[in-house]
Amino acid sequence: MSQKLPKRYLGLFAAPVLVASLPMTANSNTDTPKLDQTTVLSGLESPWDMAFLPDGTMFFTEKCKGLSVRLPDGSVNNLLGMRDSEGYATKADDLACEGQAGMNGVAVDPDFTDNRMIYLYSASRMSSPPTNRVLRLEVNSDLSGVSNRTDIVEDIPYKEAASDHPFGDPGAHNGGRIRFSPDGYLYVPTGDNHNSALPQAGDKLGGKVLRIDRNGKAAPDNAAATPEGFDPRIFTYGHRNVQGLAFHPETSQPIITEHGPWHTDEINALVPGANSGWDPRPNMAGRGDCPDDYCGYQPNQNEGMDPEKRSDYMPMTDTKTYPDAMTPVWDNNGLSQGISSAAFLTGEQWGAWNGRLVVSFLGIGFGETPVGQRINVIDLEKNATSVGDIAEMSVPEGSARFRALVLGPNGDLFTAVDEGQIYRLTPN
Repeated sequence: MSQKLPKRYLGLFAAPVLVASLPMTANSNTDTPKLDQTTVLSGLESPWDMAFLPDGTMFFTEKCKGLSVRLPDGSVNNLLGMRDSEGYATKADDLACEGQAGMNGVAVDPDFTDNRMIYLYSASRMSSPPTNRVLRLEVNSDLSGVSNRTDIVEDIPYKEAASDHPFGDPGAHNGGRIRFSPDGYLYVPTGDNHNSALPQAGDKLGGKVLRIDRNGKAAPDNAAATPEGFDPRIFTYGHRNVQGLAFHPETSQPIITEHGPWHTDEINALVPGANSGWDPRPNMAGRGDCPDDYCGYQPNQNEGMDPEKRSDYMPMTDTKTYPDAMTPVWDNNGLSQGISSAAFLTGEQWGAWNGRLVVSFLGIGFGETPVGQRINVIDLEKNATSVGDIAEMSVPEGSARFRALVLGPNGDLFTAVDEGQIYRLTPN
């Protein structure tokens, strides 16, 4: 199924073209910044995302606990807890955590000063079967509590039952990184839940990137770009598990990072209505049956093997089946190492890195694959069709499971790590 792109879309974002993965290099530019690292918060439980107000107030989520806010003086208010959480101003018993799912992304309304709204992506047991939801909440004047919950999206699929796959527990492939674009729409990446039917299905929201307004309604141009009959909230489809999302500071081009299946983590520049080319259904593209009807780790899903051979059998972007699929800008040298989040560095204090894309890796060692926990600094060309130099950021505290990257209001880079800390990285 190919996407139809009306002429008015063709100049909106540049369509990406395939670029061979480049080796990481040490940047010889003397203007490359050195970093100071400070601990903003510690002792957290799986911090997952952050969002800032201009004065440095930081909302943050802990996957299995809830939403909290760190005030500029360093104090923390626990705002909205999940079903089993304690010590929160408010608790929502329907919100639950399992596997990769729980309270994931957080985003601040662009008009927060006027409406005091924030948004969350969270797993919920309010309906049967459970779903992922996008919640809108109002924050009170002293940042001590939230109210007026409205679930603006209620039907994002959630993996309820375990399956015979690596990382096959409930909650797998859950997406969840939400971000507002410069034009005020909320982008919502979702995962495929180890459900092979979702990524290419136009009536289901799994394996997609949604583009919606602040009430959860479809952005007006979505349906003009996607195939006929698609849910109008869908912006792009055919995704596996998108967890990174950022917008180019000059062009507003949406950039995503997407986990690979034992091979091929990807960076993609999104094209309205486009297919990302992930289709793990059995009995197609030369494949036969697969465990629990999902070919995403085949062949030999529980054994190490040459990533290139695995990619030939189960490609991350299947351009043979879908010749019009988006071609990744970068593919991690064909390896899967848990690519997670993305942000752009902006400000003169970043020197040679000003305007560059940073992406984080959780690190996954499988077979003989290097674990790869790191933050990469990528020279993404302005038209988002190619990359130049790629450097590994020298983080003073060393490697960790880097879960989130967010640029703070003063231009420092904040990173949340699964080990329980949120750090500030300051260039000097």
